[in-house]
Amino acid sequence: MSAMRVRVGIQVQPQHADFASMRRAWQEAEEIGADCIYTWDHFFPLRGEPEGRHFEGLACLAALAASTERAEVGALVMCNSYRNPNLLADAHRTIDHISGGRVVLGIGAGWFQKDYDEYGYAFGTAADRLRALRRDLPVIRDRLARLNPPPLRDMPILVGGGGERVTLRIVAEHADAWHVFADLDTYRHKARVLAEHCARIGRDPGEIEHSVSRFDRELPRHADAYLEAGVRQFVVSASGPDYDLGPLREMVARRDALGG
Repeated sequence: MSAMRVRVGIQVQPQHADFASMRRAWQEAEEIGADCIYTWDHFFPLRGEPEGRHFEGLACLAALAASTERAEVGALVMCNSYRNPNLLADAHRTIDHISGGRVVLGIGAGWFQKDYDEYGYAFGTAADRLRALRRDLPVIRDRLARLNPPPLRDMPILVGGGGERVTLRIVAEHADAWHVFADLDTYRHKARVLAEHCARIGRDPGEIEHSVSRFDRELPRHADAYLEAGVRQFVVSASGPDYDLGPLREMVARRDALGG
């Protein structure tokens, strides 16, 4: 892990905004110096007016790829339940070519029941959704390896979530990167659990990039401690309609001071 450089990302949430404002936020985030720019994969806002403006994640990712030039792009995270895994792999391969080789395939098991109910997906149980994610990740890898033309690089797979018994085992087995929303103590604990899963399967935990977000605006203030604990990517967020990028500017300044 120590060899990985420090990176800063931003999740530009596709809610409560018009598309032009969101695109300007992507482009401004890249100008500020974000290493990674993410969307998310929902069908309705998660906060604010529940029926407010919202855009679909995979189409947003394609537009994000076409609207930027340097930053890595992806989703925090695509919901495994919403698309056939072969299709999801193919779409990401295509978007990788749109981007010039900058796509990260972010994925999680899914959790927002309103999405499932409104769009006709079976919500099932958390265990059902996790079993499906574990089943589908090898399918995604296999499809990426067989596509013609292939992705422009060995596409990183990022798994989001902090469930200790199953999700972190899936991270250990399949992920190049792991993202979690956690305060510092929670992150430290979950990182230890992930390392234990890695030890059980004989994997070096240092191969997995640790990425963290918080639900408050305190990430820049705690960056040194997170870095010491093993985090190598810090992800802030911005929501419409105004897309305040102040936390991104602050975190980029912290990254540069840390020598990232």
